[in-house]
Amino acid sequence: MYSEIFDRTERIMGADALQDVFSKRVIIFGIGGVGSWCAEALVRTGIHHLTIVDSDCVSITNINRQLMATSATVGMSKVEALKNRLLDINPDAEIVAIQKIYNEESANSFNLNDYDYVVDAIDSINNKALLIINACASNAKLFSSMGAALKMDSTKIRVGDFWSVEGCPLGKVLRKKFKREKTIPQHGFLCVYSPEVMENKLTNSPVLPKNHTLPSAPSAPHNWDLEKKKINGSMVHITGIFGFTLSGLILQDIVSANQ
Repeated sequence: MYSEIFDRTERIMGADALQDVFSKRVIIFGIGGVGSWCAEALVRTGIHHLTIVDSDCVSITNINRQLMATSATVGMSKVEALKNRLLDINPDAEIVAIQKIYNEESANSFNLNDYDYVVDAIDSINNKALLIINACASNAKLFSSMGAALKMDSTKIRVGDFWSVEGCPLGKVLRKKFKREKTIPQHGFLCVYSPEVMENKLTNSPVLPKNHTLPSAPSAPHNWDLEKKKINGSMVHITGIFGFTLSGLILQDIVSANQ
């Protein structure tokens, strides 16, 4: 089933650890700028069972930072576009694409105990908090991304326990929410974060190049209206490193269990 794709991986991991990678089940919630790169790294390294969850369609404004976002995929379901990409990498992989938002109404449809690892790359505060609480109550191991927007300096990206995260506004808001609502996660978990906070230099919709036309997407609703919600700037070298670091935490955990 597994070809020479993973030859270089086996040379550094060892055969036993690589076989363990093949057997693990991972679910990623949120496959935007962070989650999409995490998915790519996991599949390229040998994760065979991967579930990707996101409710959105590809927007033209995603192209600057999201793996599956291209001019050809605008309007497509993000999970389907990413699934196609991942199967191009490894046709033998089992990729489950779920176009759904994780919230109070849908949470019970996900059995987190079916997975070895849960990756939280959700943007919404309430939904992110809910996933963290439920993942920490499950048998799966959770790794979480804090805010990757408004960052430029990749050397400031760090890994740390959630309760020790410093300088990250998203982490601060989540901790306050947990304490205020007295819904503390059952145990600690590692996060990828950066204490850097830059100003959002653009508050209005961007000016498109002259004579620019948006691709049509008759099969899916457009989500190009930037004025409906606050949009923070983000850069692919930051979101990519966040995603790759999350994948690295999973892979390091698997390798360490085989040593």
